[in-house]
Amino acid sequence: MSYAPAFIYAIVADVERYPEFVPWCAGLRILAREQVPRGEVLWAETLVGYKAFRERYTSRVELEASRRIDVTQTEGPFRQLENHWRFSAAEGGCQVDFSIVFEFKSRLLGRVAGAALGLVMTRMTDAFEARARALSQQV
Repeated sequence: MSYAPAFIYAIVADVERYPEFVPWCAGLRILAREQVPRGEVLWAETLVGYKAFRERYTSRVELEASRRIDVTQTEGPFRQLENHWRFSAAEGGCQVDFSIVFEFKSRLLGRVAGAALGLVMTRMTDAFEARARALSQQV
């Protein structure tokens, strides 16, 4: 991305704003915050929805200033949910490395979500890129 790593990190770390721009994020609230030596840890409850489907989950979000974000579900519909973000300088901007591992408790939900994964990832990527463009124009 053609933005500074700290700028992109700040967008991803601002989880409270996700309902404003992240597809299918219908709500998010911070349950607790803790300062730790390398940054901050948040516990967040997220409401995701698509049409009639609504589900809540709680996650632990580790924010290491300008370098990495690690998210792990602590309660919810997933047997496993982890995602990891890494931000590094690259020629002309920022290299963003993102990985996600998830498995739903429900096999049916897992099959439906698995079939739509490509679309979901594209829409999510587009949403973060659009947010970066919009915020960079405000500066």
